[in-house]
This record gives sequence, structure tokens and C-alpha cells, in this order.
Amino acid sequence: MCVRVEWLCLFGLLLMSTTIDVTAVNITRTIVPRTIKKGVNVTKPGCQKKCGNLTVPYPFGIGKNSGCAIDSWFEINCNTSFNPPRPLLGDLHIYDISDTQIRIATYVAKKCYNSLGNVTYDGEAWASVGGTSSSPFTISELNKFTVLGCDDASSITESEKFSANATSVCISLCQRREDVLQGYCSGIGCCQTSVPKGLKYYQFSLYSFGNHHRVWSYNPCGYAFLGEKDSFIFGGWSDFRDPKLVQKIVDTVPLVVDWVIGNLSSCVDARKRDYYACQANSFCIDSDNGLRGYRCSCYPGFEGNPYLATGCVDIDECADPKANPCEKICTNTPGSFNCTCPHGYYGDGLKNGRGCTAKNSQFPVIKVSLGLGFGFLLLIIGSSWVYLIFKKRKLIRLREKFFQQNGGVLMKQQISSNEGGVESAKIFTAQELEKATNKYADNRILGRGGYGTVYKGFLPDKRIVAIKKSRMMDDSQIEQFINEVIILTQVNHRHVVKLIGCCLEAEVPLLVYEYVSHGTLFQHIYKKDGVLSNWLSWENRLRIGAEAAGVLAYLHSAASKPIIHRDVKSANILLDEYYTAKISDFGASRLVPLDQTQVTTLVQGTLGYLDPEYFHTSQLTEKSDVYSFGVVLAELLTGKKPLCMERTQEERNLATLFLIAMKENRLFKILEPRLLREGSLEQLQVAAELVKRCLQLNGEERPTMKEVAIELERLRKFNKNPWTHDQQGHDVSACLVDENEPLDLYSIHDESYTNANEISEQFNLDSSNLMIFPGNSPR
Repeated sequence: MCVRVEWLCLFGLLLMSTTIDVTAVNITRTIVPRTIKKGVNVTKPGCQKKCGNLTVPYPFGIGKNSGCAIDSWFEINCNTSFNPPRPLLGDLHIYDISDTQIRIATYVAKKCYNSLGNVTYDGEAWASVGGTSSSPFTISELNKFTVLGCDDASSITESEKFSANATSVCISLCQRREDVLQGYCSGIGCCQTSVPKGLKYYQFSLYSFGNHHRVWSYNPCGYAFLGEKDSFIFGGWSDFRDPKLVQKIVDTVPLVVDWVIGNLSSCVDARKRDYYACQANSFCIDSDNGLRGYRCSCYPGFEGNPYLATGCVDIDECADPKANPCEKICTNTPGSFNCTCPHGYYGDGLKNGRGCTAKNSQFPVIKVSLGLGFGFLLLIIGSSWVYLIFKKRKLIRLREKFFQQNGGVLMKQQISSNEGGVESAKIFTAQELEKATNKYADNRILGRGGYGTVYKGFLPDKRIVAIKKSRMMDDSQIEQFINEVIILTQVNHRHVVKLIGCCLEAEVPLLVYEYVSHGTLFQHIYKKDGVLSNWLSWENRLRIGAEAAGVLAYLHSAASKPIIHRDVKSANILLDEYYTAKISDFGASRLVPLDQTQVTTLVQGTLGYLDPEYFHTSQLTEKSDVYSFGVVLAELLTGKKPLCMERTQEERNLATLFLIAMKENRLFKILEPRLLREGSLEQLQVAAELVKRCLQLNGEERPTMKEVAIELERLRKFNKNPWTHDQQGHDVSACLVDENEPLDLYSIHDESYTNANEISEQFNLDSSNLMIFPGNSPR
């Protein structure tokens, strides 16, 4: 378990350094030992079996390089400096080991204030299970992310890097201590949320909205931790004043970690290798917890350790008189048993079956034979008929189940309420998409994200498409998925990634998009192998910015219903083979009713791009997109990442760095050197002033996206005409765009955009990270 010494502000707003003091507590726990049958081996011969109160079964083993573990990942150090000795896996203190999981000590982030609102204690947590992507360990979905306090928020990030997206956010608020109810974690005094599947790393810290000034009398500190969801019971506001709360959490709430073996191999791959871990009387099970690997289990009728040559031994069902399943005669067999009746009795011999019944000598044997024969014949005929009907109905029910599970009914309701349809999107079968991706082969993977995997596919008509296969989705994610479908049905724009179709009859929803071949703007802005993209000139940067701004202006003011993207960033701007910009990832977008200018939402976005006003108020407006787009423009001008912990403290946040550079008149020191050669100082100054306006903390002081698009188009025309003054000294560039003449943003490049009346007839799709505004929800 690792502890980070640097403080990361939750949303890239305030960046500072502080000393962290998160100390692992010496823990004494009562662990229920695994029940092991006498004579059954659990460790390799000659290896130590126990460390303290913990029995360590193979494939784990005690001792570094002792050969007692299956490989170095599973080697456990038994630290005898504690009493009793403490088992450690790397730096992780292990409480228990089961067939699929280990339970380890957790850490608690804590931040305290005095009555004046000054910080008196500040500690954040950062943890890694295994340290690399090839680790056989992952944080289990049995854990919950919990935040305690009346003025606190925290996010858990799914990466070792501080610039990664927040995967789970918890906000815990309350006005009075009487509002805090014992045993409830609904956001009042206690907030709980789930963690994503396959998490190997996490980090979190605490952020307070008012430095606990109003609640200090009963809540001086905030807490955040990750632990087993059923182990923590919130004690109400009395927990806030408990000086032993951290000790209580560490003592009673372990972190559950899943494990597999096989070095990222499946069962099929493992059987082909020289070393296959599953020994005699055992079988292989592929991992289903987000890890690539497998586990072994004894066959039914056997028990023991399936990883040892003599581990799985036969269970003698006949040995225990109380557990003996037979009424009369029991015969043990390898992996099973036989029940028989003695001479003069008939039946199956089972206690819970027909048992053993004495034969009646006067009962005709022929009648029994005929009755059994006809009964058996009727049974076969009836069973065959029932099986065929059941199989057909099961297939229909399964398709209906997946259709409903993936939001088919909700999609119909939303489309009906929005007066639209999906006639332009093809409905694919699961078999068609499986064939298009060569059964979802690894070499077809274009990329992976927090909500699914994107594959490259080839349709029968030779079209190349991108197929997004979502992870397993819960009810809230289904609403987010349908939200994106509905969002893109309102948009028909050449600079938005186009939907080809979808498939809802599979276990998880599948979305099919046009294939955009040249990656993301993020990949082109930053150096790859030390070489910048040659095509990314000043002129092309202006063009990309103008195209993206035009799309956002269209979404805000020209769509049939205004749309706020909510996750504008360079990674969501794709480039096709002609380096034309296409906006993607509408999973976080929101439809805004025409009679509203803002909506209240759960804060969601990407660190470094998130509008600070939106974060503080939860009020989402179109000016939130303007702020995020301002960060993208700053990236284009400087070539610097929006959030980078490798830079100095002052330069970590790009928005802050840019505004300070403008204020101190040292803008040209942070600009991309290439731009200083290609663009005039006047152009660069105008572009920088536009970025400054977009990054204003007060949303009302920011321009609209339409104004941003107009300004970028003016700069483009200025760039195409290098002269700036005529011979008489008049400012010619000021005449390039007539301020009094209406400007059609959507025809600036002679591009064919559909009008608002045509939008409902065309449909596009892109992501699975979706949210639905309550006013548009069918519920």
C-alpha cells in the first residue's frame, strides 16, 4: 500500500503541495480460519503453512524466493517483528485469503479544520494492487467508495497518473447535525458509491466547500476511504466527534482484492503451455472480474487445493453417518457414491428419493414392466415436445431480456417523447457484429476506456466501422446509454461522429460508428517519440479550433433542443483521413429544455477541463462548454497538457498558467515555438485574449460558442490574407467580417449542414458514459 505525498485538487482548480501523514495502524483482527479437511494439503511440501493466525494456501507461499509460491506475485513475507507475526504481500497487510479474494488493510484520507476554517490536518491516500497492468490482483466490486462529513467531496481516480479522469465522485453535505441519520449513506453526512470493474490503482483526497466553518462545532473533519461495502455501518453524527474513527474503520473495514493466476492467459491458452496450474481432479475457470487470467477448482465430489498435485482428494460421502445420503447400502466411488438396496427391496436407495421398499410377491412383474415401458415412452415424447417449445421460448425471452436490459423500452419512450426515430440507424444482430470483429479479436481493438472497448470492424459491404462494446451496465448506466442515443438523434452534422447502427439483443449494448482513422487531437498535439505532427501548423490549428467551435455553437443554439456536451476535451476531438475535426463522446451530454438556461446535475467531467463555476454550484450551462473549449484552445497554443504533475506547482494547471502568463505579460514564453514562427504576434495576441475570455471564472463574463466560432473564423481569414493594413494605413483585417452582417456559422466553409427541421430524421451515436436530464426521462 502506497501513500502519495502530493495534494491533487479534485478538479484541477487549486493546486498546492502539502505533507501527508497517513499511517497504517497496527491492527488486531479476529480471522475465521479456513476449514481444512484433515490430511488435505494446502501448501507445497516442506513449506511453512501459517503466518500468525493466517493459513497461507498455495498458490500463495511464505518466504521470498522460497519456491513455496506459484510465482513472485504470490510470495508472502511473514514479518515476525509483530506479535502475532504479520503476513505481508509486498506492503499489503493480509487479513484473509480465500479461493478468489484476499482481504487487506485499507487507508483513510482525513482532513481537519479549526473553528476559523484553517486546515489543521491533511492526509490523502494513493494505493496500488500489484503496481503494474500485468498484476494478477484487482480491487473487487465488493468495495464501496465512502466519504464522511458535512462539507466534503472526493473523487477516486482509476490510474497511477494524477491527470486521469475521475471514475467515481462522492459529495457529502448537511446543514444541521440532526439531519444526519445513523445507518444511511445517501449523501447527507455520508456518501457511498461503487467502484469500476478492473481497478488496479486508486487515489483520492478531500475537498471542502466552506472549510467546515459552518459545521465545525459537530464536524471538524472529513474522511474518505475504500473498503468492503457490507463491513461499514455509519454511526451518524456521533462518528464525526469520535477520535478513534480512523482506527475503527481500519479495524473493521478491509479492502477486498480479487486474484487470478495464469500470467494474463485464458484457460484455453493455459492448456497449450508447458505449465498448466490446474492439477488432477480439478478444472479451469476463466476470470470474470476484469482481470485476464484463470483459477482452478476441484471437481464436484472432491475437496482440497486444486493447485497441488495431491490437493484435490475424494470426499467419502458414506463415512459420516449423519451426512450419509443412502437409506441402506452406500458405496463410495471417486468423486461420487452409489446407493443400493439389499435383496428383497427395490428403489433408488436415496433418503431424499424413493428409498428402499420391500417387494410384494403378489404384484405381477409384467404389469410393472409394461407400466414402466409406456411411462418411459410417454416421458420421452413429452420431454422432447416440452424441450423444443422451451428452447424456442427461452431464445425469445433471452432476446427480450437483453433488449429490455439494454434500454430498448426506454429508448422507444425517449424517441417517442422527442418526436424522432431511428430509421437512419441500422439494427445489427449479435452474430453480424461478432463476424465483423472476428469474434472480438485482440488485434481488432482500437482502444479501451472506463466504460467499454472499441473494436475495428469490417461490414459485408466493405465499410470499415468502429464498434463499441460496453462493459456490464447497471440501471443508472442504461439511462446514460439511452441519453447518448437520444442526444445524437437530435444532431446531423458533418463534424460529429456518425452513428451507423446498434445492437441491443446481446448481453451488453453494442454501438456502431463511422471509423475515424487518424486518432484524437490530443495524440497529435503532444510529442510522439520526440517528434511533433508536421501537419499541425498554425493554419491547421485555427481550422481545427474553428470546426470544433462551430459544432459546439450548433449544439448550443441551432439544434432542435439545446445540447450541452459537458466533456469537451482534445481527446474527444477525432480527426479523419483529411484531418477534419469530428466531435465524439456525448455520454455526459445533456438536453436542455428550451425554457431553461441551466440545469442542476451531478458534477461530471474531466480534470483540467472542468468548469470551476459548474463544480461549485452544480448548475450546468452552455458556458461550461465554453470554459472547457478554452482549455482546448490553450492546448493548441501552448502544446502543454491541461494537468501535469511533472511541471512546477505554478504550471501544473494549464488554465491557471495561461491566465497568469497573460496577466504578467509573458504570454510568448509559454506559446509553442512553431506558432511564433508561423503566426503574427497580433494574431497570437488576439487568440490568447479569446482563450482568456473563455477561461473567466464567472460564466457570464465568457463569450458564447457562437462568438468564439466567429472570432476563430476571423483569425482564419486574417491568416489567409497576410496583409493587415492598406497603403493608407487603414486596418484591412477589421473589414474581413462585417459585424453588422449576420454570419452563418454552419456555412462558413461551404459545408452542407442540415437545418433544425431535418434533425429529427437523422441519427448519430458515440459513447456510453451517459446522463439523462430528469425533464426528458420517461420515468
